Amino acid sequence: MTRPLVLASGSPARLRLLLDAGIEPEVVVSGADETIDAGLDPAVSTVELARRKANAVAQRLTEHNPAPLVLGCDSMLFFDGATHGKPLTADVATAAWQARRGRSGVLWTGHVLVDLSDGRHVDAACATTVHFAKVTDAEVTAYVAT
Repeated sequence: MTRPLVLASGSPARLRLLLDAGIEPEVVVSGADETIDAGLDPAVSTVELARRKANAVAQRLTEHNPAPLVLGCDSMLFFDGATHGKPLTADVATAAWQARRGRSGVLWTGHVLVDLSDGRHVDAACATTVHFAKVTDAEVTAYVAT
């Protein structure tokens, strides 16, 4: 019997990654609070946020049969000694890109997988170095517009 996978995220990039791997999840946006203490280690922060998302969706799906697996994920960039989440406006995204171009940061991603058949879960965080290209202001503007 195949069990369904529920992606507790509205991220088009996360969905595309799973689809490209041949996995077709159901998408349920968690609506979980993404406020986090800025002083936390990024590995801890991303796993905590992923856990909130997975648990929020898992609570809504307790009656499904067969019991799905629920995947929560979150990412943040560690750059210049601070963590940065998703920019909320185009102006913030533009300023961030301009400050980072030609430099590197570390992208942390936390994952939590909850098995609703028995409540077990596994979690992990991983890091990837991201190198920002030396792009022009026009290229930044075009990218942010996407």
